[in-house]
Amino acid sequence: MNEPDPSAEQIKDRFLHARHSYQGEITLGNLAFDANLQEFASRVAIICALETSGKIPPLEAYNQIKSLWQQFAASAENLINTE
Repeated sequence: MNEPDPSAEQIKDRFLHARHSYQGEITLGNLAFDANLQEFASRVAIICALETSGKIPPLEAYNQIKSLWQQFAASAENLINTE
């Protein structure tokens, strides 16, 4: 059976939020950490592209990435403490 063609929105979402399969020991904490790390990396890449293209100023990009890092670090610490 043929799968239906993906919509333009689905194609855009796959491009902007690429996911790669986890290769380590499969635990709930590891999978959550990996998902958070991929989301962090994706958002940082988008912020960097916006800054590079002149859509946002460097200081705003820095502040956004710093905020994302703080959120990621807090979630990573919570995951480590719950295992």
